[in-house]
Amino acid sequence: MATILAKEGAAEARSTDNVPEAVVVRFAGDSGDGMQLTGGQFTLSTALSGNDLATFPDFPAEIRAPQGTLFGVSAFQINFGSTEITTAGDQPDVLVAMNPAALKTNVPQLKAGGLIIADSGEFNKRNLEKAKYEVNPLEDGSLAKWNLLAFDISALTLEAVKPFGLGNKEALRCKNMWTLGLALWMFDRDREPLIQWLKDKFAKHPILADANIAALNAGHAYGETAEIGGQVKKLHIDPVPSAPGLYRTITGAEAISLGLVAGAQMADLPMFFGGYPITPASAILHYLTKMKEFGVTTFQAEDEIAAIASAVGAAYAGSLGVTSSSGPGIALKGEAMGLAVMTELPLVIVNSQRGGPSTGLPTKTEQSDLYQAIYGRNGDTPMPVIAARSPADAFECAIESVRLATQFMTPVMLLTDGYIGNAAEPWHVPDPATFKPFPVKFLETTNNEGGKVLPYKRDENGVRPWIKPGTPGLMHRIGGIEKAPDTGDLDYAPATHQLQTDARKAKVDGIAHHVPAQDIDQGTEKGKLAVVAWGSTYGPIRQAVRRARAKGLDVSHIHVRHVWPLPANLGDLLKGYEKILVPEMNTGQFKTVLRDQYLVDAKPLNKVSGQPFTIAEIEVAIEAALA
Repeated sequence: MATILAKEGAAEARSTDNVPEAVVVRFAGDSGDGMQLTGGQFTLSTALSGNDLATFPDFPAEIRAPQGTLFGVSAFQINFGSTEITTAGDQPDVLVAMNPAALKTNVPQLKAGGLIIADSGEFNKRNLEKAKYEVNPLEDGSLAKWNLLAFDISALTLEAVKPFGLGNKEALRCKNMWTLGLALWMFDRDREPLIQWLKDKFAKHPILADANIAALNAGHAYGETAEIGGQVKKLHIDPVPSAPGLYRTITGAEAISLGLVAGAQMADLPMFFGGYPITPASAILHYLTKMKEFGVTTFQAEDEIAAIASAVGAAYAGSLGVTSSSGPGIALKGEAMGLAVMTELPLVIVNSQRGGPSTGLPTKTEQSDLYQAIYGRNGDTPMPVIAARSPADAFECAIESVRLATQFMTPVMLLTDGYIGNAAEPWHVPDPATFKPFPVKFLETTNNEGGKVLPYKRDENGVRPWIKPGTPGLMHRIGGIEKAPDTGDLDYAPATHQLQTDARKAKVDGIAHHVPAQDIDQGTEKGKLAVVAWGSTYGPIRQAVRRARAKGLDVSHIHVRHVWPLPANLGDLLKGYEKILVPEMNTGQFKTVLRDQYLVDAKPLNKVSGQPFTIAEIEVAIEAALA
């Protein structure tokens, strides 16, 4: 999904009484039905149409669940429109269900009066039993509160690709393209870019390319020519008004990868990435392996500990060290993070959070690693923590993580989550000429009049120098055992440990004065209620607060990027509100941090279902808080 388009000027959005500003569509089917591919390509066509959009891929943790079962359902939701879109939408307007299990798991979320498009060919006795249906829901009236459009997509696909001589199994794999073709017709999308994509994808297998194109065209033609019900009409959604510039769709994993490379370039450093595959963080390693021309070295280690240890070694050698993982892997990396704190080396640790402790919910999203990020290492081990709020925002957060790591000689943790990493949205590609570089300066001559190098002599910000090994005359000792000030010699003295612990803490605390002051996303500096949050809750909170303010409610929205240390002005800002509400996809971690740091009576709004907040959930909480 790396479609790029140029916008020459602000698009003029047209509106009519019959055309909604935004539409939410969910594609759902078995894991083998290609729903993620279908959603991704529909996203591509939506971006080319100039709509704003947000997506939510939702897939099972099982590598391949038994076909047709409830726990094997894969879904992809997209919210697109001619207005600002910041979430993937609360309830779908359209549900495309490729089998009974997909219908059963997803139809409860469908908006009343919404449209169901179902592949009746898959609603056979065996599949109905797997989905725990006693009778066929397409025939028993249980779907009466929705508009139902059921036809045999499987048979129509087989007919469309019959000329290409594919086996039955291979032919049915084209079903997702047939469905995509119908969706493209419904929303007035151009097929040509997807036809070219199919030709490129199957360049070595032209028969497969032709079969999939035939299925795509057949689905589109079906919408054009068949009498499929008065509830289904072609709907054109106008482009969103946008500033001129270069745009592309981007996922959080892509944005982080690009941001890390941009940060390394701005620091004038080669970059070393040590990683180990883990859901949902693996995509970052995949993207970075394609960026060798920018001085990026990638290393897939045998385990999480080796991955971070190699990145610490690279930082010692003079590269930007980067590693990435999710909660379970971050736990394994804990000791090596402590080593990076003790040795005071620049390191970026990306934590793509997922649901639950231990193995938990690998493919579901959560924000439960905040304590782990701020406090979760042995000893007193402070490090800055930055949280991205959206896929596009992850680019800037990655650059900021590199800046803090290199300028303050410290490991930095960058928090994203499964939703940010997998979701996509339009990104206004920034002009590299506007970036402000922060080139690293290595110590190249002794910093001591006596001649002996002092590797832990601190500057006015408490930062020690970075010394490349092998620099003439600057040989020094480094390691994970407590060390004397300035010299770095081993020193277990109680006074030394107290001094060095305080110095490391003071350095990180002082970063609060070197990051932007906390702003207010919406609202006023004082008032009755502030909704204070971090991370991927940004989208639904922004929309909920916007709606609440339109109703005249006194509510403001504060979204925190630098979650540790907190911005220097945040405490004074929070004291201007009578009440504070903190929505989080955990059991109340940031709420506890705010109470601890500022002694404010922050109230939690918690959700740990593996699904993002809906706008409606936060709206209800705002109204309850102000009641």
